[in-house]
Amino acid sequence: MATDPKGSFVTRMRASLRLAWDRLQDLTTASPARFAVLVFAALILLFTGFLSLPAATATGTRAPFADALFTAVSTICVTGLTTVNMGTYWSPFGQVIIFIGVNVGAMGVLTLASILGLVISKRLGLRAKLIAAGDTNPMRAHGGVVNEGQTVRLGEVGVLLRTVALSTLVIEAVIAVLLYPSLLVGGVDPLTALWEAPYYAAMAFTNTGFSPNPDGILPFQYDYFFLTVMMAGVFLGSIGFPVIYTLWRHQWHVRHWTLHAKLTLITTVLLFFLGAAAFLALEFDNPETFGSRDAWDTVFQSFFLSAMTRSGGFSVVDIGELNGSSLLVGSMLMFVGGGSASTAGGIKVTTLAVLALAVWSEAKGRPSVQAFGRRIPSDVQRVALSVVAWGATIVALSTITIAHITKSPVEMVLFDVISGFATVGLSTGLTESLPDAGVYVMALTMFMGRIGTVTLAAAVAASSRSQLFALPVERPIVG
Repeated sequence: MATDPKGSFVTRMRASLRLAWDRLQDLTTASPARFAVLVFAALILLFTGFLSLPAATATGTRAPFADALFTAVSTICVTGLTTVNMGTYWSPFGQVIIFIGVNVGAMGVLTLASILGLVISKRLGLRAKLIAAGDTNPMRAHGGVVNEGQTVRLGEVGVLLRTVALSTLVIEAVIAVLLYPSLLVGGVDPLTALWEAPYYAAMAFTNTGFSPNPDGILPFQYDYFFLTVMMAGVFLGSIGFPVIYTLWRHQWHVRHWTLHAKLTLITTVLLFFLGAAAFLALEFDNPETFGSRDAWDTVFQSFFLSAMTRSGGFSVVDIGELNGSSLLVGSMLMFVGGGSASTAGGIKVTTLAVLALAVWSEAKGRPSVQAFGRRIPSDVQRVALSVVAWGATIVALSTITIAHITKSPVEMVLFDVISGFATVGLSTGLTESLPDAGVYVMALTMFMGRIGTVTLAAAVAASSRSQLFALPVERPIVG
């Protein structure tokens, strides 16, 4: 009896594709952290391919692989660092690719993974909801039941995903409408302004910091309305989607705000004012930055710089001309970053708030860490400490490596490395002059900073193992 080789081959192919599809479905629910890392890595490779096309550059020649890869990482990780001039190097096609990339990357690792998982599985079951809630869950690095510390309840996950999409569209649209008149006043022709307004809006809300102009936002340095709108966009992007969801749902009923929302807003505003005060005190007499400006402009630009070091990435002064003390302050602000599940990077303001509350409780001799009538579990404190330790380790290794490669001053290297890790985008000028080896190290730093230290740790960990016994207690000497 004759067989059909072609039919047999088609059958095997269908079986192989079905097996691969089933494994992908299992991955979306069994290991959300690893799936999230895989999604971002795949997006980076895809956009590297797009930016490697000759049509993506203004000259029509193929971009070097290092520049295409670095720009793709900076785009998907919404960082804003670049090895080329964004306003002149990329063609309109390349700029559109970058615009799409920052909006895709801004949704966040686990949020994006949950949406793709929903597309694959065709439904939002319990495990898919756990993935979606993962970016707002302090226990996302651990197995087991999600506890009371979770910011968004599982029943609200669908609403959260809609909030992510709608808030991105609405906020960017409003910012673009507000920026359009300023662009016209600044001399941009009406047709070009129709493109640059949404571009700047996206770069502000996503906390990326790219600019379509060769001089960045320097032409608008005295347009305080333009700069204020940009700061507002950066602020809304940096507080995080769970906080936006809480504000939209409860508005000014502060009693109904979650503890996460309260800690995020209070810490963000506090660091905003403290950073502005520090820059004002350290730079008011620096003729290369604020020293040549009048009193009002100096105060305003201090606040603007403070806002941008939280993850915005825009600047109207030459960062390389800042005093060393200011670079250190900027590095500290960038390392903290913005809110959890936001477009900002860093270790997150809630991580700093939890550790500060733990130190305060220890100083006061309290048995537990408390805030606003709520107790913060010890496992959340351990996660916060782990985030800081992981972040500091990544920054230290990257700084040492790049400093060795470039032989540049350590303070400049540290600033750019933290800017990359915290996905800020400010630079002393070092990044544009990096050799290819340094470019790859910085790209890896940006990737690890964006996917999150907790997500990275969870993805690397093989599995969560339960221990059915307790070891004897012994207290080492600490301090």
